[in-house]
Amino acid sequence: MTQHTLPTLPELRQKIDALDEQIQLLINQRAVCAQQVADVKKAEDPTITSFYRPEREAQVLQMVMQRNQGPLAGETVARLFREIMSACLALESPLNIAFLGPNGTFTHAAALKHFGHAAITQPISTIDEVFREVEAGSVNYGVVPVENSSEGVVNHTLDCFMASSLKIIGEVELRIHQNLLVAQGTEIKNISRIYSHQQSLAQCRKWLDAHFPKVERVAVSSNAEAARMVKNEWHSAAIAGETAAELYGLNILHANIEDNPNNTTRFLIIGTEEVPASGDDKTSLIIAAHNEAGALYHILEPFYRHNISLTRIETRPAQNDIWSYVFFIDFEGHQQQPHVKVVLDEIKARVREMRILGSYPKAVL
Repeated sequence: MTQHTLPTLPELRQKIDALDEQIQLLINQRAVCAQQVADVKKAEDPTITSFYRPEREAQVLQMVMQRNQGPLAGETVARLFREIMSACLALESPLNIAFLGPNGTFTHAAALKHFGHAAITQPISTIDEVFREVEAGSVNYGVVPVENSSEGVVNHTLDCFMASSLKIIGEVELRIHQNLLVAQGTEIKNISRIYSHQQSLAQCRKWLDAHFPKVERVAVSSNAEAARMVKNEWHSAAIAGETAAELYGLNILHANIEDNPNNTTRFLIIGTEEVPASGDDKTSLIIAAHNEAGALYHILEPFYRHNISLTRIETRPAQNDIWSYVFFIDFEGHQQQPHVKVVLDEIKARVREMRILGSYPKAVL
């Protein structure tokens, strides 16, 4: 029986160096191609200012994950490509992204996950102001939370859509992992206070009861603010995400301390343009129904008949009509698809008002 000899450590390092050289060469070749794409677009339209294409980036990431054969996980490789695309796009013009701040929040993490670290991210204090910044053209896009698997829908975001002409151009799903953070030099035995947002304290209640039952829990305006406060406090800790830990140079004392490991928040990317089909899309609607019996049935029946899957239905009070309500509906498919067009035409004829908030690629990462 033949025995295979393992390569030596110097041989393996030499091979890694050679591969790194090839990877670096190919990344730069890709960047040149990206610059040429931008040149072609500018030649076709001299007024163009943004080269970001949500549907194209979603397609690239989908292909990356489909052809991945390991040992790295498909999502891990897709995140690497996400950063490569972000850097290439920034060669022409870095994207300016407004998000519900402050820096270090989960919305900040969602913005970086979707656009990459080469984008310029700007923290905004309220959801209304994120909408206004995008509407004014001060930024390219905005990132706002819309629903959480544990806490439910973010009504403020839905209400903003009723008063805005902005479109949904993408979505991000972020697994919410809470971490116990401390400053350099802080010892577990000295922790007398734990800061975090009220929701995060609630989401980690069982873990805190088991590990720090006698430590004071202090609710603050955001997890990022909690991280900022403990940076110079050796007797305290914060519950926050990895982005806050990186931003404020804190150590993760315990990772993933949330009671529900599947807690996920969905964020929406808002912009001004229509997005072409990517091949795996969602569409979002606002519908004002007639105040009559069977109104919701008449809205939903065409979806059932044409075999279109609904992913979310929410109801909100109409802003200018007492005792009237509007429906927010998400479904699978793109408004340009023939069978979707048929359904939308049918529904439009049955309701007082219907507005398409956007068709956009499903979250890939």
